[in-house]
Amino acid sequence: MNEKLSYPVIQEFLKELVPERESEMRLMERYAEEHNFPIIGPAAGYTCYQIARMIRAKSVFEMGSGYGYSTAWFARAVKETCAEEQSSDGVVHHTVWDEKLSKMAASHLSRLGFDGLVEYHVAEAVETLQDTPGPFDLIFNDIDKQAYPSSLPSIKKKLRSGGLLIVDNIFWSGRVFDESDKSSSTEGVRELTQLITSDPDWIVSLLPVRDGLILAYKK
Repeated sequence: MNEKLSYPVIQEFLKELVPERESEMRLMERYAEEHNFPIIGPAAGYTCYQIARMIRAKSVFEMGSGYGYSTAWFARAVKETCAEEQSSDGVVHHTVWDEKLSKMAASHLSRLGFDGLVEYHVAEAVETLQDTPGPFDLIFNDIDKQAYPSSLPSIKKKLRSGGLLIVDNIFWSGRVFDESDKSSSTEGVRELTQLITSDPDWIVSLLPVRDGLILAYKK
């Protein structure tokens, strides 16, 4: 293998292939860089957008939404699908504990033209998912990693047959490969990966984009 070919080099290459984003999206990306805030980034965001478009998702539930960067990618996909189908029933659920982050998200997403499409929840994600009428076409999971395993039954119940689950941070910055790392968050990622890949009700692939995405199809 070429010594210059490394995982960071590949990820930068993938990032550069993402089409130009709106200025508001660029602003959100700069905020993440300047404040060391973990967002999925352009390559993973564009992947999520593509997946949502491929299944023509009109109902998306995000578990752990930050200040709305990933929400923007899903909202773009849902808005485009609804426009093509001349439908007005599209919805993306933005869920985050922090009221400040929720307000930041609402401001960004409004400027991106997603008013009326996004529902905001300042609450615990799994409980909110359980209490929100479904089923959903797509669920995105990016909550605290130690809670990954216990969230799976609720996700499975709320996702429609033929729906897709996307889980972020499956590499967990490489910590899942460190056998000495027994932290609750790292073990949570490992357990979720084992649970879903061994469950015959799911068809699962791991996408090596940014910090790793699980893409799981519910039979």
